[in-house]
Amino acid sequence: MSKKGKKAKAPLSDEEQLLLFQQKLLAEEEMAKKKERLLSQFLKDKLAKEEHNSALNLNKINTQWRTVLREVKTRELHKDIEILSQTFERVVDCKNSVIKSLAKDLSEAEEQYAHALRSHLHNVDQLLALQRCRLNLLEENYSMELEALTKEFETERKTIIDQHDKEIHYLQDVFMAMEQNYIDSEYESKLEFQSMWDDLKNKNLEEKHFLRVQLENTVEELWKKFQDALKNYTEATEDRKMAFETLKVKDEKSSKEIEAQMKKIQRLQDAIVILKGKIIIHSRESEDQNEYIRNDKELILLQLRKFKAQRTQTRAISQENLVKLTLESNATLKALRKIVDKGEKILKLAEICRKFETEEEKVLPFYSSVLTPAEQEGIENDLGELTEELAKVMVDYKGMENFWKRYNKVKLEQLSLQHRRVQLLEINQKLREMLKQYLDGISVSDEVLSQLNPLFIVNHRSNLPLPTPTALPGDKKHPTTYNITEAAHVISHTL
Repeated sequence: MSKKGKKAKAPLSDEEQLLLFQQKLLAEEEMAKKKERLLSQFLKDKLAKEEHNSALNLNKINTQWRTVLREVKTRELHKDIEILSQTFERVVDCKNSVIKSLAKDLSEAEEQYAHALRSHLHNVDQLLALQRCRLNLLEENYSMELEALTKEFETERKTIIDQHDKEIHYLQDVFMAMEQNYIDSEYESKLEFQSMWDDLKNKNLEEKHFLRVQLENTVEELWKKFQDALKNYTEATEDRKMAFETLKVKDEKSSKEIEAQMKKIQRLQDAIVILKGKIIIHSRESEDQNEYIRNDKELILLQLRKFKAQRTQTRAISQENLVKLTLESNATLKALRKIVDKGEKILKLAEICRKFETEEEKVLPFYSSVLTPAEQEGIENDLGELTEELAKVMVDYKGMENFWKRYNKVKLEQLSLQHRRVQLLEINQKLREMLKQYLDGISVSDEVLSQLNPLFIVNHRSNLPLPTPTALPGDKKHPTTYNITEAAHVISHTL
């Protein structure tokens, strides 16, 4: 013990004191952290208990509130069911009376439809018979016109063929006559040519004989002179004489041949000139005749082309008339079919519309005019200012006045129903909003709790902000009062 006391009493160094001080600080910090942990754990446990208790209380409040609302709702629903049953019985009675009246109207409408159908079928049969008679008359007229046109065409064709044959025979006769005339004229020209040829030949022979006599006399004289000179010459040139004689014989022969050829050429030239003149004359005459015949031929061809064009034109016109007639007949048949289909469609639509007519429309299908006398006079004045064409058109459509009355009435009812539908949609939207408010008031959810709700009261406290009244000096503080209105009461009074 004395040793321990000695040791404890021994003075500590500065380092040891610092270590002890640090150890104390660490121990204090650990103790503080433990205290904080314990405190936080205690607070968490307490918060969990509070949350659990609040949830239990909230469930209890919700169950009690729901039982109260269910009882109120059941009473209201019982009342509504009674009212609805009475209204349903009344509506059923009305519907039964309407069904009886509709059945009666249906039987009457069926009788009227049967009568209208019989009259319509009778009218359709009459129209078909009338159309068949009209088509038969048109067909007979067309056949008669076609026969007349064929007869006229045949007669014209026969006359044209006969005239053509006559003109061909006439042209053949003219051609034969011209050919005979040409042969005769050719024979006459040949005779004239032969006679002229003989005359020229005789003249040439006489001239030749006369010239021969003259030449013989001159030749004798010259021959004598030539004999004298020849003797002198022969004496001088005996060698050349023989050559000259041979050349002379040759010269005589060639001169005779030249003379004969020149005469032949001259005769041939004269004959050619004469023949050319005759040929020119005959060619002119033949050209004139050919020109005349060609002109006649062209005229005949033009007339033939004209007749052919007329024939083709009449044939094309008759063909076009036939096509037009067939097209018009087909168009009329189609138009009649369309009219019949349109009538059937109108009758079907009338039957369908008859089913939807009310009792008032069945009793008074056409309402009287709702215009004032002043408006009626204004309309008559406007009608007086219209043109004649428009007035005629309005007179033609005057029979549709009752139809347009019913059409305008239906159009006005349609517009009124559309307006009523818009109003009912607005009322429905308002009722939906009120029902949503009511359901939000009777139900408990996160969305409802997040909003301001005067019906949600816990521990005599609401989530609405309280007004802060200004307290006057000297006034006593009154206890705060809360006005609570149930949602069921609000809904019952608003509805």
